[in-house]
Amino acid sequence: MACSSPLFSALCFHTNVSPKLFPKLNPTYRKKPIAPAIPPLSAAADVAVDGTTIAVIGGGSVAALAAVLSLSDPEKRRQAQAEEVGGGDKEVVREYFNNNGFERWKKIYGETDDVNRVQLDIRIGHSKTVENVIKMLTDEGPLNGVTVCDAGCGTGCLAIPLAKEGAIVTATDISAAMVAEAEKQAREELFTGKDELSPAPVMPKFEVKDLESLEGKYDTVVCLDVLIHYPQSKADGMIAHLASLADKRLLLSFAPKTLYYDLLKRVGELFPGPSKATRAYLHAEADVERALRKVGWRIRKRGLITTQFYFSRLIEAVPA
Repeated sequence: MACSSPLFSALCFHTNVSPKLFPKLNPTYRKKPIAPAIPPLSAAADVAVDGTTIAVIGGGSVAALAAVLSLSDPEKRRQAQAEEVGGGDKEVVREYFNNNGFERWKKIYGETDDVNRVQLDIRIGHSKTVENVIKMLTDEGPLNGVTVCDAGCGTGCLAIPLAKEGAIVTATDISAAMVAEAEKQAREELFTGKDELSPAPVMPKFEVKDLESLEGKYDTVVCLDVLIHYPQSKADGMIAHLASLADKRLLLSFAPKTLYYDLLKRVGELFPGPSKATRAYLHAEADVERALRKVGWRIRKRGLITTQFYFSRLIEAVPA
């Protein structure tokens, strides 16, 4: 399934944010260590979203904000969205990432300069997640010949670096547009101008599949920023299914569910913007850990990747 930035998607903040409202991003940001803490909801910040300005206000006005939130009904909007494509969450996600979402996230995941500061921040955050995954995987040795399933590969941000490391990659996504773009980029990056003296990387096997349809056995399964499309009741089943495909390791990243993030998500739902983003689900780390324990797995490593607009919990799980 095509991935989207955990907090960015959860907030439904559609990247038309005024660049004057935020400080210039440090180009060396990705070299900084992972932030150890969640930023507090204290200082006021005005965020322009699709031409509308909303205030994320401090703790003293939380009651007033809650009252405003209670007047909104994003669920009706989501139901109407699902009816348009004749299904539920999965159909909405497939439709979104084959159309408006594909163009949006292709640009964010790419290298074009045609991005605003928020989009650039999301790009940096996602890149930090990919870098951390590569480090987790290579800490225990080279990836030559290691089989990896990249579940929800998007435009190939992880699958291509894994192939460069020598891994045998199966990369899947619910979006045919994403898979086509990932395969195109893989051919360009892996084989164009390749040094003939170096071993040729193995082209990843790209397939259009949702998580439920995945099958086979792999040394490692990786699923980045995809659980945001699943409520916890379904996420438990997806975690169990992904674990059943992995022999040694399962790496997951997800948007963490905390009071702070949940409040921001609800604020974002007041301003869905014209592009109709998918429904977003946050997940408590304890719930993810419980789902893993239920199928005989345990968390071995964990981290939090944060930028201004991207927050993602990354865990590595192994058989208990």
